[in-house]
Amino acid sequence: MRQGLFILCSGQGGQHAGMFDLARSDRAGAALLDAAGIALDPATMFDNLVAQPAIVTAALAAWEALRARLPAPVLAAGYSIGEVAAWSVAGSLSPLDAIALSRVRAAAMDQAALAGPPHGLAAISGLPVDQAAALAADHGYEIAIVNGYDACIAGGLADNLAALGQAVQAEGAKLQRLPVAVASHTSLMAPARAPFDAALEALLFAPPACPVLGGVSALALHTKAQAMDELSRQMVQAIRWSDCMDAAAEAGVTVALELGPGSALSRMMQARHPQIACRSVADFRSIDGIAAWVERQA
Repeated sequence: MRQGLFILCSGQGGQHAGMFDLARSDRAGAALLDAAGIALDPATMFDNLVAQPAIVTAALAAWEALRARLPAPVLAAGYSIGEVAAWSVAGSLSPLDAIALSRVRAAAMDQAALAGPPHGLAAISGLPVDQAAALAADHGYEIAIVNGYDACIAGGLADNLAALGQAVQAEGAKLQRLPVAVASHTSLMAPARAPFDAALEALLFAPPACPVLGGVSALALHTKAQAMDELSRQMVQAIRWSDCMDAAAEAGVTVALELGPGSALSRMMQARHPQIACRSVADFRSIDGIAAWVERQA
């Protein structure tokens, strides 16, 4: 793969009331925001049914504002729900189809969560992932996302979260509950796969202009069959985000730009692979500033 631009699409956690403002300053970005019709209410923006389509919309509205002014990406990836947005950045899904798919995904996951006791999702830091996985399993939790050697997210039933937190603290590590009410990327989401798979199968899917890194496999994907398999599996299996970052570095990307609210992915990428110039659109005050920064990296 030739050197070039790597696009990262955010997951949940960085939502805020002004997350559409930068894209709305551009005509193309504003048009997509109007078509998506998502109203941001601080009281509900962390609800799964609102958060997932809002995050995909934020990423793709930013991309609509930027894509004519940036070099074509050579690789894309997305964190959790961001993987849906990444396939749109790659040109396989239309922005509105990707937003619609995110709504189906969120609704199916909510239904899966409502089928049993309340879920919990928590970040564990300061503990090797293998050790964190063993502690999590002791309390009915599964590793949902691996962010680094000693940083991961675990999901399970909310009633078990306090005991898991005490066990983590006893090891000198830290657990922080996340504002997500579904145990994403764990076996608790198994009932959500069928409706999501049906919605994905029905969508028009074009060959991607650049490969997308699968969150579960960290492999460069090129086809609808690969996309369907990976997007479906990542609902119930752990995302290996640290492996995705390594795969991008091994592919030779030189610049990484994160779309969507917050800058968690760009910070992780910069810390893990400092040789790659990496920023988030959230770091800038204008579309012109983002385009100028990317041009300077070239």
